[in-house]
Parts: sequence; C-alpha cells; structure tokens
Amino acid sequence: MASPDNGSQVPAGTIAGSMSAYKRRIRRIRIAGILAALLLSIPLFLYEFSEEKTQLEHVNDTGVLRIITFNGPTTYYKNGYGESGFEYELARAFADSLGVSLEVVVADQFSEIIPEVLARRVDFAAAGLTITEERNQHGMFTEPYQAIKQQVVYRSGTRRPKSSAGLVGRQIVVTSGSSHVDRLSKLKSEHPELDWQESDTETPETLLIKVWNNEIELTLADSNIISVVRQFHPQLHTAFSLPPDDKLAWMFGRSNDTSLLDAANAFLAEIRNSGWLDSLLDKYYGPSSQFNYVNTTRFLERIENRLPEFEDMFRRAAEDTGLDWRLLAAQAYQESHWDADAVSPTGVRGMMMLTRGTAKRMKIENRRDPEQSIKGGSRYLRLLHDDLPVRITQPDRIWLALAAYNVGRGHLEDARILAQKDGASPDVWLDVQRYLPLLSNPEWHQQTKYGYARGYEPVQYVNRVRGYYEILSWYDDNRKDTVNVINEIELPAL
Repeated sequence: MASPDNGSQVPAGTIAGSMSAYKRRIRRIRIAGILAALLLSIPLFLYEFSEEKTQLEHVNDTGVLRIITFNGPTTYYKNGYGESGFEYELARAFADSLGVSLEVVVADQFSEIIPEVLARRVDFAAAGLTITEERNQHGMFTEPYQAIKQQVVYRSGTRRPKSSAGLVGRQIVVTSGSSHVDRLSKLKSEHPELDWQESDTETPETLLIKVWNNEIELTLADSNIISVVRQFHPQLHTAFSLPPDDKLAWMFGRSNDTSLLDAANAFLAEIRNSGWLDSLLDKYYGPSSQFNYVNTTRFLERIENRLPEFEDMFRRAAEDTGLDWRLLAAQAYQESHWDADAVSPTGVRGMMMLTRGTAKRMKIENRRDPEQSIKGGSRYLRLLHDDLPVRITQPDRIWLALAAYNVGRGHLEDARILAQKDGASPDVWLDVQRYLPLLSNPEWHQQTKYGYARGYEPVQYVNRVRGYYEILSWYDDNRKDTVNVINEIELPAL
C-alpha cells in the first residue's frame, strides 16, 4: 500500500495530540533550563554574599568618610580662614589616618543627628554626643574622648538657682533630642512640678546666647561649650552642675559589623597615648581657663575704643611678616593694653614692650611710636618663630615663639631640654609649659645653661595671648553683631 502524498488528510485529533505533546515537552525543557540557571546562580550568589564589604572596606574603597555634626564652637564652623571646630579636627585626623577624605554633613536641627546615624546615611556622628543608656540601646559609641559636666546657666544680675529644687517654676529651655532632656526627665521624678521647653531650632550655643540676651531665664549646657561661649559673653554664669559627669564620644549605628568602630577606637587610643588628643583639647579649651568676667569685659571694651586707632598698623605688620594681624594685636594687648606710651619697671616700653637691644636689632628708632613698635615686635616674633627647629609644627611653633618673646630664647631652650630629659616632647607647647615653671626652682634651674627664670610668667603670657586671640578672632568674624555686645557691657571701675 502506497504512503499518502502531500495532499493527504491527517485526522484533526492526531494533530491536536501532537501539538499538546510538543508544548508539554517545551514546557519541561523551559522549567529544566530555569532550574539549571537557578542552580548555577546559587554559588555565585553565595560568593557575592560572602564577599560583602565591611564598613571600613567601603570607606577605603570610596575614599570618603562621611560624618554628621552641627554648627557650634566646639563642633564645626566655617570662618574666613576655612573649616574649624574640635569635632571637625578630630574627625579629619581620623580620615587622614585612613587615607581618605572627610565629608561633613551639617544637620539643620540637632534632633536630626541620631536618626541619620541609625538610618546609615552617614558613617557616624561627630557632634559631641553624650553617652546615655537610651542611646546605647540603638547605637554604638567609641571610647570617650572627653569628660564634661552638665550645668545650669543663668545671666549675671538675675536670680541664681542654687539647686535642682530651685529650677521649679523657672523658665528653662533646652535643645530637643539632647541629653539635657534626659537629665531633666530624671529630675522630674524628684521634683514633679519641674517643667521645661524643648526647642527643635535652637542649639545649646544659641540657647546660651538667649540667656545672655535675657530672652530666656535658664538653660542646660555642657561645660565645654559653656567655657568657650563665656569668652565672648562673660555675663553668663553657671549656677551648679548636675551629677554625674558625662562622657562624649562618636556614635555609630548598631551593627554586627564593627570594623569602622574598631578603627576609630584604635585611632583614639593612638592619639591619646601620643598626647595629640590633649594638645587638641588644649587648643580649643585651654585659653578659656585664663579669663574671668573682669578681664574679658575690659578687653571687649578696648576692642571697641582703642583697637580702631591701631588696627591698620597691625594689618600692615601682618603683611610684612606673614603672621595673623589678630595674633599680633592680641600679643600687643597682653604687652601694653594697646598703650603706645607704656613703660615697665625694667625699662621695656611701647606698644610691643621692646627692650633697647631688641629695638636696635630690629632697626626701630622710637619705641614709643606705635607703628614702629608694632613693626619691630612682629618682626622679632617672626624671627623667634623661624629660629625654632623646622620639625616643630603649628600651632605649637607659634606658642613656643611667644614664650621665647616673653622669657628669652635661652630660657625656653632650657625648658625644652628639661622636657626632653624627662621623656616629654620639647616640640609640644602642652609639654614645655609644664617645665617652664621649674626654672624658678633651684633644684632644676641649676641644671640649666641660662639659670633662673620666672618660668610661670611665659606660661601665663602665652595662654593669655591665646585667649585674647580667640576673642579677637570671634569679634572679627562677627563684627556687625559685636557692636551691640560691646554697648551692653558694664565695666567695673579701674
């Protein structure tokens, strides 16, 4: 029987059955292919999961360390000379140690800082945060780098609260999200009638200014912030401290990955052991310890009444020497209170209190001429600055130069040698200032080349110049607003 030709008919059921079988076969092939692809991808997925970068590796790969902070005198601020602030410098040093750049995110409100950390939109908070039980439940802290006290602040001339009981019935405003809220909440258990307001828009610094302006009665602030702000607003006073003392640290989001936190702790341990952390603390908080209400208010008054006559002279001297005119002005105030005719019992005279020998060396003919005196003094300071070993870095270099200006290069060198013999650094002002006072002790000055000196004087001299410099820098950066500050100062009689 012959096979059917191309025109022969095949039953419809046969065709439908064949197509159904074909589709089932194709479906089986597709499913098998998908399963095979999934099986093949599992090892790759597991490999990628196992190779997920740590926080430290991520920072190193991107080359950026991202922190969050807020504007304040102890945290982060910008002026005509760039970025500054204790927290900023500390975080920048950490970034430098990792070999990456620092990116600073400035929170609009203090209460935004911790949520940003917990949401992992930044690497950590460098904002002078107090370690608290509640914060520890959500985040992780480095080892502390500073101890502070929470203090109640009022303005002179107003009623001082003498204890926590004295806070009842008073107008108290604190920053939302701050540890000060926690402290007041605990006090409320002892004093149920205690009440306060929380501000989302104000920082501890701006609340201190409001106290100074008599806009609010009281606020709580950390002692480190108070010490800085009081340099410029000496009418602020602390009523009392709230125990216990607190500790400040960097805050990270809670995670099983502690690689970046561990690196930060290692960095903090290193700078603590090297003494660099103490130097940084001294840079920002050292000068504030030298001032009280009287000398601060008098200095602010003379900025307004005496400095304008000589400011251009200081600026010209700064152009001549490369030194900051505000530093030169601060030094001149310490020397003579900007009195061109000043004369000391030892015969030094003029604005920069030049000796006859120094004036001759600097080619100054008339020590009582303010422009000549400023020029001679600034050139001599620059000479002392440049004569120091090249390895000494700023700001220690300029502090040591100022000490030499006051006590003489020979005595300064004696103190540096004593520091080195005792295992301290001869190149760090924080170390050298501990040995300068020993020059008045026979047990020590008999070991030196240049002998006896009143070594406590250059220590006080440098620290006062530093304080005046800080105040003058603040005044220069806030010149328009400062006029009102000056006008409200009440000076005691001379």
